[in-house]
Parts: sequence; C-alpha cells; structure tokens
Amino acid sequence: MAADTADTLFHRITDYAGRPDPYPLYAELREVGVARQEDGSYLVGTYHEITALLHDPRISSDRRNRSAPEEVAAASALPPSFIGLDDPAHHRLRSLAMRPFGPPHTPGRIDAMHGEMTRIVQDLLNDCRDKDRIDVVDDFAYPLPVTAICHLLGVPTEDQPQFSQWADAIVAGFDPTPGEDPKEREHAAQEARQAMGLYLGGLADQRRTRPSDDMLSAFAAGPGEGTDDRLTPLEIMTNSVLLLIAGHETTVNLITNGVLTLLRHAEQLARLREDPALMPTAVEELLRYEPPVQMLPQRTPLVDIEVAGVTIPKGAPLILVLASGNRDPQRFRDPDRFDPTREDNQHLGFGGGIHSCFGAPLARLETEIALTALLQHLHQPRLVEDPPPYRRSPVLRGPRHLLVEEGQAGG
Repeated sequence: MAADTADTLFHRITDYAGRPDPYPLYAELREVGVARQEDGSYLVGTYHEITALLHDPRISSDRRNRSAPEEVAAASALPPSFIGLDDPAHHRLRSLAMRPFGPPHTPGRIDAMHGEMTRIVQDLLNDCRDKDRIDVVDDFAYPLPVTAICHLLGVPTEDQPQFSQWADAIVAGFDPTPGEDPKEREHAAQEARQAMGLYLGGLADQRRTRPSDDMLSAFAAGPGEGTDDRLTPLEIMTNSVLLLIAGHETTVNLITNGVLTLLRHAEQLARLREDPALMPTAVEELLRYEPPVQMLPQRTPLVDIEVAGVTIPKGAPLILVLASGNRDPQRFRDPDRFDPTREDNQHLGFGGGIHSCFGAPLARLETEIALTALLQHLHQPRLVEDPPPYRRSPVLRGPRHLLVEEGQAGG
C-alpha cells in the first residue's frame, strides 16, 4: 500500500460506503501496522499489538487525558461510567456493578435466565410463524436483548419502547465519521443519556423501599455502608445506562451478523442445524469473524509509547481496530474463512484487559439460544438483499434491516 494513502484509512473505514465490507481496508491497515491519520490520531490493526495495548496500564480509557481539548466531548450532566475511567476508579465501579451480575457474588444470575430467554425467543418466533418474510433485526434480534437486559435491571415491560429511542440517540453519538460536525449528534446523545439515567435512577429510588430480585434493587441496597463499597445515586444512574446500552446494542449486532454469516454459508448453517451442540464454538467464531464492536476509538497514551516501531505521543487519540486484529494472519490460520469449529480462537470480540466486556456471558447465552432456535424455525431461508442496509455506526457495525424470505415455516 502506498504510504501516502495510510493517513486516510480512518476516513475510508468510517465512510458509510464501506460499511458492508470494511475488511479489505483492515488488510491495508495491517500492512502498515500503525497508521498516523491526518487529524493526529493513530490506528492500530494487528492482533499482537492490539492485545498488548489492551493490557498496557500506560493506555487510558478516560478521554479527559487527551492532549487536544476539542477531542473531548462537551461536559454531560452525568459523569463517565466505568468504561470511560481508569483504575482505581474503574476497578471500584466495575466491581460494584459486577457484584449482582455474576460470580463470585451472584454466580447463578445468568444461568437462571436461560428459561426466560428461551421463552422470549419462542414468543418472537411464534409472532413470525405466519410470515413469508421477516426482518431479523426488527422482528427478532432487536427485541430479544432489550427485553433481557430490562428484565435483569428491573425495567417494567411497558416502559421498554422508550429505551429504543434513547438507545438509538446514544449510539448515534458514537459515530466518529471524519469531516462531519458531531456536535448535534453528541448533544442529542447526552440528552438521551441524561433522560435514561434519570429514569433508571428513579426506579432505583423506588427499589430502596420496595426491593425486587433485579440489579437495580441490588445497586440501591449496596453491600455495605461505606462510600467505597456502594454506588452513589449518580453512579447508579451512569452505570445502569452503560449496562443497558452495552447489553443491548452489541448483542443485536452479534445475532444479526451471525444470521447473515450463516445464510451466506449454507453448508455451515445446515451443519449447525443438525448438530446444535456446535453452537457455542460457532458463536466464538462469529465474535472473531464479524464482531459487533469493530473498534475502540477512545484510548489515549499517558506517556509517549512505541508500537511496532512507531512513537505515539502522550495524549494522542489511539484507535484499536479489533475487527482488523481478528483477521490477522499472523495470529489466525486462514483468517478470512468462517469456521464454526475453529480451535485456539482467542478473538478480540469482547475486547481485553481490564475493560473486557462486562456482559460477555449474557451475550453468549442470548446468541446461542437465539441462533439455535432460529435455525430450527427457518426451513428454506433466503436473503432478500445482500448486502443488506447497514446501521450508520462504524463502531457498532451491523445490518439495520435483514430481510429473509421463508419458503416453509416450522418450528
């Protein structure tokens, strides 16, 4: 690749025209390894370098450490959630949020949702039973995760539609497309984040006097009386918003990208339909092959660092392109081949290091249940449009609609 094109890679990767297939651009990035962009940011696209940076304590997730103040979004009424903080603040908040979610303190919460998620999936498929054409996104992949995460947090069913509007606005605020003024999108995202936070904070207040078996009740009760071992009301608001968005948006893309990939690989689809026991391994391969989170655009070196022979200065925007690392031939054999039985699959689909995905066990379980049931439901599926229309975001990449025609309905 010509050196004079490396500094436009981020512009080309985030251009909507490349959304259906960004992987040739990721291959260009891997040829360079580390690419300085016109705006002073740095892209990293090779597996081993990304992995090292994800575990490097010199790399900050707090955008307030950027050297250029214009890179930092305008102040929000809500402080950063733990995903946008460094240790020790990050460790404290993440630990308190994890306590009611999973092991060691609440080891059975996700497993206990298996029956509920199976019921939700079957209800959604029953609603599709008499349709010759379904939209996998709107009819299936979108409602499942939002129902599951709202159930976990304790959000009433009748309030769930409002979350879709808030979530769309918040995700639009993540769009880093160069050459566009992001202020309007960021302002709308901040307003939606604040509205969602106020709503969830209000629910948490109600749970203090009328607790239930949900995470908001656990957050409100807290494990202790000290300021360091319980979430403040503002921290409950901020981190509940994070959990709802992260637990919903990424799983929508994982399920939808999974369906699209399987429909493009008919032999593998048939194999998984005949042997559902392969589904857990197939989900890991989908996380590598078509990850729902393509890049992490908010990392910042706290000191000058050297990566693959390139010095990245303190305070420069650092973008880790996870989806590129997942296709790195230096790490994965035949990386552009979808292989649902692939072994040694330490993908970057859930990130890594201290910020590895909090909700990975839930996302895995939801996707395994969803894809297994959908493959049994669909007998002769055919894509109506390939490639389908994609969502705008290059960070949370997935189809906006995925129309599938069905010759025979069944279950």
